[in-house]
Amino acid sequence: MIQYHETTKTFHLNNGKISYLMKVLPNGALGQLYFGKAIQDSECFDHLFEQHHRPMSAWVFEGDKLFSLDHTRQEYPSYGTTDFRHPAVEVIQPNGSRITDFIYVSHTVTPGKPALEGLPATYCEQGDEAETLTIRLEDRLLGLAAELSYTLFAQHAALARSVRFVNSGTQELHLTHAMSLSLDLPDSDYEFIHFSGAWSRERHMKVRTLEQGIQSVESTRGTSSHNHNPFVMLRRPGADEQRGEVLGFSLIYSGNFLAQAEVDNWDVTRFTMGINPFGFDWKLAPGESFQTPEAVVVYSSEGMGAMSRTFHTLYRTRLARGEWRDKPRPILINNWEATYFDFTEDKLVSIAQAAKEEGVELFVLDDGWFGARSNDFAGLGDWQANTNRLARGIPGLAERIDALGMKFGLWFEPEMVNKDSDLYRAHPDWIISTPDRRVSHGRNQYVLDYSRPEVVDNIFGQMSKILSEAKVSYIKWDMNRCITEAFSASLPADRQGELFHRYILGVYSLYERLTTQFPHVLFESCASGGGRFDPGLLYYAPQGWASDNSDAISRLKIQYGTTFCYPISSIGAHVSAVPNHQVNRITPISTRANVAHFGTFGYELDLNSLTAEERALVREQIAFMKEYREVIQFGEFYRLKSPFDGNFTAWMVVSPDQKTALVGWYKVLNEVNGPFRRLRLQGLNPAFRYSVDGDSGHFGDELMNAGLVATDSAAGECQPFERKSFDFDSHIFVLKA
Repeated sequence: MIQYHETTKTFHLNNGKISYLMKVLPNGALGQLYFGKAIQDSECFDHLFEQHHRPMSAWVFEGDKLFSLDHTRQEYPSYGTTDFRHPAVEVIQPNGSRITDFIYVSHTVTPGKPALEGLPATYCEQGDEAETLTIRLEDRLLGLAAELSYTLFAQHAALARSVRFVNSGTQELHLTHAMSLSLDLPDSDYEFIHFSGAWSRERHMKVRTLEQGIQSVESTRGTSSHNHNPFVMLRRPGADEQRGEVLGFSLIYSGNFLAQAEVDNWDVTRFTMGINPFGFDWKLAPGESFQTPEAVVVYSSEGMGAMSRTFHTLYRTRLARGEWRDKPRPILINNWEATYFDFTEDKLVSIAQAAKEEGVELFVLDDGWFGARSNDFAGLGDWQANTNRLARGIPGLAERIDALGMKFGLWFEPEMVNKDSDLYRAHPDWIISTPDRRVSHGRNQYVLDYSRPEVVDNIFGQMSKILSEAKVSYIKWDMNRCITEAFSASLPADRQGELFHRYILGVYSLYERLTTQFPHVLFESCASGGGRFDPGLLYYAPQGWASDNSDAISRLKIQYGTTFCYPISSIGAHVSAVPNHQVNRITPISTRANVAHFGTFGYELDLNSLTAEERALVREQIAFMKEYREVIQFGEFYRLKSPFDGNFTAWMVVSPDQKTALVGWYKVLNEVNGPFRRLRLQGLNPAFRYSVDGDSGHFGDELMNAGLVATDSAAGECQPFERKSFDFDSHIFVLKA
């Protein structure tokens, strides 16, 4: 899949789906020629390297007024040597200079894909799944190497990229920019699409037209954040779910990031993605190295839907790992919105008992079970059971849940501490705080300094003790505040710029140790909901709590936006109580389930508080999920109608053999005398005849072209024999070949 043409010094990465072309430039740097749909190989693509005299440019070689980096597309650019755009790399040197000159030295091509030390990344299980190109660039004056890594997957229109820096010189250097990916595109005829919001309204789709200048999304919060997700699309105008060119960029990282599109005055677009340079400064002593996180870029000529399904398959099967990657996920009930901090062991067991009667498989105990925890002010950091509430501790409660025939899960917030805790009283210097300055709090808690191995060791010891002693099969890992006053008491002054990244490396190391020692445990990531819903954590936890907002109507936008990059098997989605605790909305329990079914399904309420009729509906919902959860988890997902465009939302999932499909249809507000409505379905086998909710059947080509009739009783005056429609209405159509 990877060719190198020595005579023209050209690299061609081609898997039959995409082509990626690079060339060694006259100055020895690496230039970008083409990225897009696969093209035939050739010995020479030099005609794609264009030069022209442009006044007011600076030129690389004396006497040559054609070759300027100012208007040359590059692979891994530096600032200041005739290129005045934002760089992919910047290095501060002992003399104060920031000028670098990375030139091609060598390359290797290897089967498969090497792991990234200490970092999450995509992987291969067979050597023929991918090939990896490593290009070594060197700044010979500094003795600094940049090893650019490109992994091309055989079955996916996807390219994984990262960079490793190695200081083989004699001077201490400081990396202040170390982007994972830089891609110069030949024009700017794109829309910049990102997924932004805030707590409880995460990943709302935002669309902007690229213009000359800079557009970006980023995080400086120490987390990937509720506010912006480390995923961006560049879409050709007119491209939609099924048609047109789309580029998707995703960073496998959980900390501060930057995703930036810079359009120059000749309409060249430079897209860069990686660790946010804001506040970043990594000291590279002689002999030391630095590895950037991995970025994945996906190309589609068949719209946003094909791009998303490439990410879904790659991330579900070759980013998520472990025992639970390919196992159907259990249906759970979480006690948080049922009890908050007000519970006893008997009350928890009564909630679990009611849930078991309706078919729930996993009971999860949320916040409040440990230390002196009866409110937000105490207990975090002391991961031992509060025996005033749980007389026999976690092992005793787990045994009672197990005796019901259910699995048991437990909530942790291992990165945080309250000042009212034994851990803080013993180690007040273990929090992130700046000397002689006020220490801010969030939710009355403070962030433990995970850049310190002894802190990670302590928390690992506490958590592993509980998991060794009790029958725990699930962990919800929460993180309820961002980092302020970023400073580590254990780092010298010239390494304080490393804190944010070292913190995330500490989080990853704890995840790695726990998932290795307890492979049977299903981990779900959470950060006040969707504050750290990113590919980095998907490597350790195959599902994440998508948002603290569990309202079904709010979740239409949240879950729809999430699916542009993330598989629905990763989206934690539950039925919660009404009035909803976030928006105070009352929605039918059927619609709450019809939204949550398209994710990892569960409940956030006390079934004892429901009516007999509602309990019967819950029983039906759980039976439905058990019948179809493998279709949902392993099938292909299609977006049909966007909640960002109007009153209706629709999506569907199709089983791998195309014999079963589920179509979710949702209406926010009811209509009077509305129009007839159809949904054009996707992903079906045109030749199969499908029954729809048990009817006589329709061919797949009809359903995809003429459409599925989705008209309800609001199209005119509702008759006595018709089902009434209402606000917040929904239906799941079941198609069987």
